[in-house]
Amino acid sequence: MKADTLTIALPKGKLGTDAIELLQKAGYPVESLETDSRKLFFAYPEENVNYIICRPTDVPTYVDYGAADLGIVGKDSLVESNKDVFELVDLKFGACRFVVAIPKKRAEELADEQGHVSLSHFNHTRVATKFPRVADVFLRDQGVQVEVIKLHGNIELAPKVNLSEMIVDIVSSGATLKENDLVPIAEIFSASARLIANRVSYRIKHERMQELIEKMRALTKEETESGDQNNRC
Repeated sequence: MKADTLTIALPKGKLGTDAIELLQKAGYPVESLETDSRKLFFAYPEENVNYIICRPTDVPTYVDYGAADLGIVGKDSLVESNKDVFELVDLKFGACRFVVAIPKKRAEELADEQGHVSLSHFNHTRVATKFPRVADVFLRDQGVQVEVIKLHGNIELAPKVNLSEMIVDIVSSGATLKENDLVPIAEIFSASARLIANRVSYRIKHERMQELIEKMRALTKEETESGDQNNRC
């Protein structure tokens, strides 16, 4: 492997598909590259590029430990992992948001005249989430002490079976919450895909990385401006 070879970690699933599309627009090789196949390593020696395909939550780890120079990952996974990497570009796709949600009936009981529900009602209760760090930090900052229960899926089930009084999860349209009679009572932060880099690689391979960074920034800006124009039409 040449010294200037770039290894890029890509997430499986829809986020990875969008990442491949962006890399192709940036002029990087993507022929036969898939994020949902059983093949997990793709090498393009002529272009000095390798790709690692992994779970979205693992991308920051591969980058932090130098197994990958760069990675594309959701802000949600990046914050939860708390890895020591450079966050370089907000790529704008894969948009979602972190929310605190509770059963609709409970929200109606606790709502004030403006329809707001205070998190203080949930002091010393339980919250279920796939993102324990995000949940714990946010709720502590709000002065709310909770027991955080980590789950790996089907978070919406927890309040139904009295495992927890509320949940912290990522949502896009909010349809899943609605289907499970849950409503958001607080928004934590918005998330989207980010380009991240290993700190050592960023110094050693700065020139090559910077070329890709600038291309991605330009493409992201172009897509954003195009979307804004379409919205105005």
